[in-house]
Amino acid sequence: MPVKGDNPGVIFCVLSSALVQYFYTATWIWTFCYALDMQFVLKEKEFNSKYYHIVAWMTPFFTTSIGLSILYIPDADCHVSKSLLTVITRILPNYVVTYVPIALVMVFNPNLYKQSTKDMERIITGVSGQFTNRERELVEAVKMKFFLINLVFYICWIPNLVNGILLWVLWFDVPLNFISIVWYSMAFLNPLQAFFNCLVYRRWNRNSEKIIIPWQKRQVAQETNYIMNSHGDIFLQREEILPLLRNASAASINQVT
Repeated sequence: MPVKGDNPGVIFCVLSSALVQYFYTATWIWTFCYALDMQFVLKEKEFNSKYYHIVAWMTPFFTTSIGLSILYIPDADCHVSKSLLTVITRILPNYVVTYVPIALVMVFNPNLYKQSTKDMERIITGVSGQFTNRERELVEAVKMKFFLINLVFYICWIPNLVNGILLWVLWFDVPLNFISIVWYSMAFLNPLQAFFNCLVYRRWNRNSEKIIIPWQKRQVAQETNYIMNSHGDIFLQREEILPLLRNASAASINQVT
């Protein structure tokens, strides 16, 4: 942390940086948890939501604490250092814990959503026994929603990756004019993810698509949200509300309370 004699502005900068980095990291992890939970729901796997909360809130605490502690202890003058050793040992760790989660979400989430789309096609086709225009429109709507979720994340956070790459490639000769544009882009786009999320994660129309997902076989349907087909198999009726499936497992984060 800043030592005695440091400017109060430096202390404010440290505290504000810690809060911003913590909540941004939590945002990235929740974005990943959502995509992962979609896989669990479609594959009929139980996963208690409390584990999502533990990972999404505790991981940023540890990464932010470690990264900023190395960066600011014993003083806050590391950014003006000309020593390559100081740059690598004090600044690099904070960049790693900041930018690696962004890159991982950009790599893993599209693949998770791609697999979820395949699972959705399999479920819809398997239940209805056909793939008409109605089923095709439903699958295309799901694909579009997944695409926009990924697109929003890329738009909001690609400037950060560009910033990180430029700073490390050109550390001692940073193009100030261009990097200033990148910084303004980061300041404008990063907070917008919350607004964009409100658009892409919500139900898009009042007439939500109803999806019948094979859940488990029962001899008697005991609840009204179960239906029985001609073979005596019981299916659980699900409906897209927020963001995709209604009546998901109580442990899932893909549900409406």
